[in-house]
Amino acid sequence: MNVTESRFKNRQLHIEDYLQMVSAEQKEYAEVFDYSKITEKSGVITDYWTDNLLDLILHKDSLNKAYKRVKSNKGAGGTDGMQVDELLPYLKENQDTLIQEIRLGKYKPNPVRRVEIPKETKGEYRKLGVPTVVDRVIQQAITQELSPIYEEQFSDSSFGFRPQKGAQDALKQCQANVNDGYKFVVDMDLEKFFDTVCHSKLIEVLSRTIKDSRVISLIHKYLSAGVIANGMFERTEIGMPQGGPLSPMLSNVMLNELDKELERRGHRFVRYADDCMIFCKSKKSAERTLKNIIPFIEGKLFLKVNRKKTEVAHISKVKYLGYSFYIYKSKCRLRVHPMSVEKMKNKIRELTDRNNGMSNAKREEKYQQFVRGWINYFRLADMKKFLQRTDEWARRRIRALYWKQWKKIKTKYRMLRALKLEHWKAKELACSRKGYWRMAKVLNQIFSNKIIAKLGYTSMLDYYLIVYEN
Repeated sequence: MNVTESRFKNRQLHIEDYLQMVSAEQKEYAEVFDYSKITEKSGVITDYWTDNLLDLILHKDSLNKAYKRVKSNKGAGGTDGMQVDELLPYLKENQDTLIQEIRLGKYKPNPVRRVEIPKETKGEYRKLGVPTVVDRVIQQAITQELSPIYEEQFSDSSFGFRPQKGAQDALKQCQANVNDGYKFVVDMDLEKFFDTVCHSKLIEVLSRTIKDSRVISLIHKYLSAGVIANGMFERTEIGMPQGGPLSPMLSNVMLNELDKELERRGHRFVRYADDCMIFCKSKKSAERTLKNIIPFIEGKLFLKVNRKKTEVAHISKVKYLGYSFYIYKSKCRLRVHPMSVEKMKNKIRELTDRNNGMSNAKREEKYQQFVRGWINYFRLADMKKFLQRTDEWARRRIRALYWKQWKKIKTKYRMLRALKLEHWKAKELACSRKGYWRMAKVLNQIFSNKIIAKLGYTSMLDYYLIVYEN
């Protein structure tokens, strides 16, 4: 049932009153605008919400929530040097001028600060653009209002940068597709997606839904704000910088065009941000699908497919979101990809480096945070034996670390006695001239796993057995 004109008119009259009743302290401000309830089961978004978006974006509660989100995310400052801690005093003093400039279309966003971080592929870098903290607040406010609108349009097969969805959901959908017989995939790689987005195409797509031209104009200004790299200003006529709150949602808006085309053609697919896999029942079908979809991506969306990295392969040969796949008893199961394993081990090496000068308390905290975060992400993978071996290796590194810290013979003796070792044995080990790595093995029974766990070095296997899902 569609919303009647009288009901809609009534909502227009009382929208300010309704918004003021809702506290900016709410966990999810988006719940205020429950579009599905407003339009009941029709799925149609009323013109009011799209014609007057700027008023909703600049509402005090929306801006308050955006500020709190930016502050909680912290992060470095942009090109103006202002830090998150300096944001509140600035907004209190300048908020009226800022809002007025945005309303009149006179606001000019600052260029973003270019930051390059290395990719997994050696020699390649991901270009990030860090907006100023003020621009982050405005972008966050825009995102808060656009997200519920576009969530109605996005595909169920899209999982990146979306509420209540994540990488694990994408991987479970991959498993479901393979279990249904779709064992060959088009592993699609879009070449430098964020750097090559066509502004005019993105604005065209946005304009189909957003009827408030002021919002379209503001978004366009952010897209073309430019970049400061090595102290030099660079214009941005194509692409959108990664690093701001607005970019993830805009990327989904753009790639939703690809989602809709794949659905129209009847394909099964899973997309997480710009990582897309199309599932087919045979290799020939997958090759035909790749050949037919490239003209749409390059001719209609003006994006470029990376031919070198895009491939047709059996599911067992594919890496996706850090995982690899295998078939066991006719069911698709997950492993941690070797490249992800190596990254994890490098991080543990860094944390347990005997020469990094980190305090024990800080090291224990960082180690626990890393282990919990890594296991939570890879909780779908089968890796009990692998984690058992990794734990043994990591604990040996930790023992070697502490043995080096004890340095003097009398300190070693005192610590060994505290570990309940007999006098003669403690004296013998304290005087040993064996290297740190060999002594770490000797200490295996004395400096036990339980003691290491009590120090705060969480066992990867123990935590995995708690959160394991597959």
